[in-house]
Amino acid sequence: MAKLFFNYSSMNAGKSTLLLQASHNYREHGMDTYLLTARVDDRAGAGRIASRIGIGAEADIFAPADDLFAMIATRLKKGTIACVFVDEAQFLSHEQVWQLARVVDDLNLPVLCYGLRVDFRGELFPGSATLLALADEMREVRTICRCGRKATMVIRQDAQGRAITEGEQVQIGGNETYVSLCRRHWREAVGDVTPK
Repeated sequence: MAKLFFNYSSMNAGKSTLLLQASHNYREHGMDTYLLTARVDDRAGAGRIASRIGIGAEADIFAPADDLFAMIATRLKKGTIACVFVDEAQFLSHEQVWQLARVVDDLNLPVLCYGLRVDFRGELFPGSATLLALADEMREVRTICRCGRKATMVIRQDAQGRAITEGEQVQIGGNETYVSLCRRHWREAVGDVTPK
């Protein structure tokens, strides 16, 4: 039975690496996969999923208004696929997560989504919130804070390394812009300290 999976973490945990490895495993056994990534994040090039460790693959891109059920159904007309992989799943809309759930339920295709859980303000992304509500299985991909504890939060920083606490939810960037931290160090970075 197909399932909707959500693999989530903070920045730099290796989500794209895991996605690419899982897709490779299918392909190594002669099963085709369908990869999707968000149009808004083109750091590796439009329509490309890439990992910080140097591996990558071509993917179709989705924008907020795209019907993912229709895209996947159209792709199925070209040939069988064993699994759908979605990178940057935090950028999915609420409706698109429901479309992916229908892919699982109505087309009997497993869908594996990989993305951030929270933004630099500590708030859920809309796609992540809906995935947390609808996913059949969830897995936290762990990374560590500078102190060695599990990093669950991320700060957005300016050119001087100071935490930015306001702004648009989406700003594409990598290590120069975002740092993953444990909750305690995130609170310190954004100025949320316990009164003495």
